[in-house]
Amino acid sequence: MTTTIGQRSLRVATPGNMLLWLIAAFHMLLAAALFAVLLAVSSAQAADDTCAGKNLMAELQQNDPARYAEVVKEADATPNGKGIFWKIEKPGLKTSWLLGSMHVTDPRVLNLPLYAQAARDGADTIVIESDEILNEKKAAAALLARPDLTMFTDGTTIEKLLSREDYARLDAGLKRRGIPLSAVSRMRPWMIASAVALPACEISRKAKGIPFLDQKIAADAAAEGKQVRGLETLAEQLQAMAELPVEFHLKSLIETLELGSKMNDLVETMTDLYVSGDIGMTIPMLKTVSPDGKDEESDYASFEQRIILDRNKIMAERAAPILASGNVFMAVGALHLPGDGGVIELLRKQGFTVTQVN
Repeated sequence: MTTTIGQRSLRVATPGNMLLWLIAAFHMLLAAALFAVLLAVSSAQAADDTCAGKNLMAELQQNDPARYAEVVKEADATPNGKGIFWKIEKPGLKTSWLLGSMHVTDPRVLNLPLYAQAARDGADTIVIESDEILNEKKAAAALLARPDLTMFTDGTTIEKLLSREDYARLDAGLKRRGIPLSAVSRMRPWMIASAVALPACEISRKAKGIPFLDQKIAADAAAEGKQVRGLETLAEQLQAMAELPVEFHLKSLIETLELGSKMNDLVETMTDLYVSGDIGMTIPMLKTVSPDGKDEESDYASFEQRIILDRNKIMAERAAPILASGNVFMAVGALHLPGDGGVIELLRKQGFTVTQVN
């Protein structure tokens, strides 16, 4: 498939790693969760809370043990890739806690392990990525204050960026999801893609007001009179995605629409990995289950740097003075935790001892 942008043409691979990075992103970016509800959703989509999908890693282990072993090997080599719950300590301070979250409404994710729930209950301060999600009006105002981050404000529309063929594919794909293209033609491609990447069951639960994990943690804490602090603003999260090239987002959007029902399998696999605490396996899994198509290293490097690594630094820097008060419960996207540039290693460099809680 070829997408035309201005006078340029670029190859759009079959649904592959470009899409898979996007799937990882919608589990990290709260803005995607907010906009999924704002978009028009058909009654059929909003009717069923049941998620259908199979675990692709289980299938891979059975059908291609050697390839599965490679994924496990890469995951095992990822620093801090095991576990979603961590203890943060420093001499003279009360113990604080770090939870790797998943920004979804799945009951398996919402039900915190007992030791994590106890830590949340006993904490004085709750820290999440953005405290703006506590107030829908505040969140909406934050988004409306920077329309350039979510919409084309210079007269550009999607049809001006795509060839006729790809525009028709986009139109048909959105119609299958109950979203008229005319309603989103001025929306930036990543906003549309983030919404259609969500499985129908997730959209349904969000539309019915079921909170995603971070939202529930924050709302429960606020109701109990606890202090809730945010590490980023929604505008900052939007800015991170908006700074990536439009070509990148167009690829992701088209690939998302082409993936079809396999999205359920990918989300199910990511959820299973999260529940089992195998966070370090997420990215190797996404790359491995990608259909044919070669990696575009510069795109992935840019995505990882801007959406993950840069934000890791911001989170760790802003968390440090809050953690200095002790007895803090902090929840950030699980994919921000592993790796040499992850939040766990960055906190250690600030003098904290961070230990996995089994």
